[in-house]
Amino acid sequence: MNDFTRLSALQIAADVNAGKRTALDVAEAALARVAAYDAVQPQVWISRFSPDAVRAAAAAVDARIKAGATLPLAGVPFAVKDNIDVAGLETTAACPAFAYAPEANAFVVQKLIAAGAIVLGKTNLDQFATGLVGTRSPYGAPHCVFNSEYISGGSSSGSAAVVGAGLAAFALGTDTAGSGRVPAAFNHLIGLKPTRGRWSSTGLVPAC
Repeated sequence: MNDFTRLSALQIAADVNAGKRTALDVAEAALARVAAYDAVQPQVWISRFSPDAVRAAAAAVDARIKAGATLPLAGVPFAVKDNIDVAGLETTAACPAFAYAPEANAFVVQKLIAAGAIVLGKTNLDQFATGLVGTRSPYGAPHCVFNSEYISGGSSSGSAAVVGAGLAAFALGTDTAGSGRVPAAFNHLIGLKPTRGRWSSTGLVPAC
């Protein structure tokens, strides 16, 4: 199965844990979809891990499964809004002059990786997560996955687009006043905003 719009994260993980497919199989499918979608709107991404890095992360998950681990998100491909730190990729908040190389993953990213999920890359956003349209980025303006004449919504524009297009099973965004729920709705998804303080915001660029 290479269409993540038809498989939930829990279904993917259940299959990998049960040996019905490997995390590497899932990663290869995700990489193929990402590469194909580059012809449609590459601007949904700001940066990505190399295919070999994604494969290595998937192989590490397969090794953990083989060693007897049961991982709640085994092999599940996901993306991260580029105002949340991912070690190995710059954090830009859609502002090249602001970019920095984080020394560690954000708390929430690390929890997901520990659960077996695989980071594909960092997604575009309204600069500094300020806006609801998704067009305020020097990296380009993501559009609705169903009609390129419509906006994606923002500020978590790229995160919504990569999930709506089936490139990732889920994506992290941020939501101060609708920045996660608006683009989710525009791309036929559900955006979840946890209660403030429920999860640590360590590794997150503060909104204005």
